Amino acid sequence: MIRACRTVFFYLGLVAAWLPTGRCPATAEIAEGRVFHDRNGNGRRDPGEEGLSGVRVSNQREVVVTDADGRWRLGLEDEETVFFVIKPRGWMTPVDPVTKLPRFSYIHRPSGSPRLKYPGIRPTGPLPSSIDFPLRPQAEPDRFRVVVFADPQAGNPTEIDYLARDVVAELVGTDAAFGITLGDIVNNDLSLYPLHNETVGLIGIPWYNVIGNHDSNTDAPDDRSADDTFEQTYGPNYYAFEYGPAHFIALDDILWTGKTSPRGSSYRAALDARQLEFIRNDLRGVPRDCPVILLMHIPLTELKDREALFRLIEDRPHTLSLAGHTHSQEHRFFTCEDGWRGAEPHHHVINVTVCGSHWGGAPDECGIPHATMKDGTPNGYTVLTVDGHRMSVEFKAARRPASYQMNIYAPSVVAAAEAGDTEVLVNVFGGSDRSKVEMSVGPEGRWRPMRGTETLDPSIVQLNALYEGPRPPPGKAPRKASVCAHIWSLKLPAGLPAGLHLLRVRTTDMYGNTYQACRALRIR
Repeated sequence: MIRACRTVFFYLGLVAAWLPTGRCPATAEIAEGRVFHDRNGNGRRDPGEEGLSGVRVSNQREVVVTDADGRWRLGLEDEETVFFVIKPRGWMTPVDPVTKLPRFSYIHRPSGSPRLKYPGIRPTGPLPSSIDFPLRPQAEPDRFRVVVFADPQAGNPTEIDYLARDVVAELVGTDAAFGITLGDIVNNDLSLYPLHNETVGLIGIPWYNVIGNHDSNTDAPDDRSADDTFEQTYGPNYYAFEYGPAHFIALDDILWTGKTSPRGSSYRAALDARQLEFIRNDLRGVPRDCPVILLMHIPLTELKDREALFRLIEDRPHTLSLAGHTHSQEHRFFTCEDGWRGAEPHHHVINVTVCGSHWGGAPDECGIPHATMKDGTPNGYTVLTVDGHRMSVEFKAARRPASYQMNIYAPSVVAAAEAGDTEVLVNVFGGSDRSKVEMSVGPEGRWRPMRGTETLDPSIVQLNALYEGPRPPPGKAPRKASVCAHIWSLKLPAGLPAGLHLLRVRTTDMYGNTYQACRALRIR
């Protein structure tokens, strides 16, 4: 019997595993199958491979629990239905040996996708007599790490090479349990999926994916078809799985509305009623104190119907959500002013992007663009740590040491009479409202608190000016600077004596981690 996040719903499933948590029309066709222990790892149910009880299966609306023999039954509400197993703790679905993509679903589309520029779902024909999901046991401790990408967003093979050398290479051999990409896997050219997947597969860990707006079939006639190439490649556009003590829900918050002009296409951030019903039904089988981690592409700040989602999770004491999309990094804490009614604010991470500023900026000595984001944050990724009920995130810059967490902006030389009026700015890349930032000048200078300020990162302002000038640097122009939510400022102390001084900045984040940076300052 599977032991994971379970409720009394499990016991109901033993009596009637075919009963969904929503209603199904009496005339609907029924799909059925088994979840089984794939002892030999061949992905097929062979004699002697027993069914697994208590495992949850969904059709993206209802959620059912397998009976004592591992059997499940679910209805088809229309011609297209995606069935998937919700991976339980201590078990793993098959993983592609090259791409490391988990395989946990079956798409039923008898006639296949409409004609699209990029191939969608191939015709599946009649419903199989049994849709079986193999699982194999694996160790899943209470404490584990996850690598979180947002927006790798390569638009051509050269940019996938940047991804390989800038980020993938340093992650080979990571101790992370798995990885996640929060959408915009590629930049509209969906034919790049195979090369991208093989590249990320080199890291060597299972890799889950969330759909982004640049992963849509832009010639699709409707929202459902817009996801077809993504689904053929990765599986469901929204789904759930467990790992260790945590429950993950991958969302599709891209509502495709069709072409609006010759220049491009249109979408908005939204969760449809079917997806919200799935989340509701899924969480009924998740204990209230289980950490719930939501994965999405467009941040909650842009999701107008976010309160409907809040109603489903705000009674839970341990929640976290992660998004990408903006090409800037920010920690948001949602309160009653934002429509959140939970006892504590909800922590929402707008993740650093792998491509930074769309792989923009001058190439460095390795030929890789610096790709700094529009808020001055270097391109990179996040490391999520789950330790029981505790969840924490840490920023990691591409090809830089883990200790590189800030940039200090101050003149190299300051006149003694002007020191007290000279402002120092510090961009703490992973900083938030809950960070403590302090500055000290001189070997025995006291630590003084810096104040948070919303302003533009000076380095991006300078880069923008260079690219707008008569002789722009090589490479793709970076995006326009935007207001940064994690800059602190403080003026130098007045009366500093002439000579060379050490200017130091230290920050302590919301988890108690402390980082330091320093630079030389000459007073004349």
